[in-house]
Amino acid sequence: MSTDEWQKSSYSGAHDECVEVRAVAKGLEFRESDDPDAIVRAPLVAFAGLLDAIKAGKLDRHA
Repeated sequence: MSTDEWQKSSYSGAHDECVEVRAVAKGLEFRESDDPDAIVRAPLVAFAGLLDAIKAGKLDRHA
């Protein structure tokens, strides 16, 4: 499940100000397109937990 290609949201259009993601052997890597040397790595389990928390509204500050 590893790819060297960075993916960005289709909502970004032609803009270069976005977060990009790619799959690596043990998880995902994220970077800001205007600072490509700053890469954050997350195991799949941790990222799945983040998505679950977002979907459940656990991170909503204005609810």
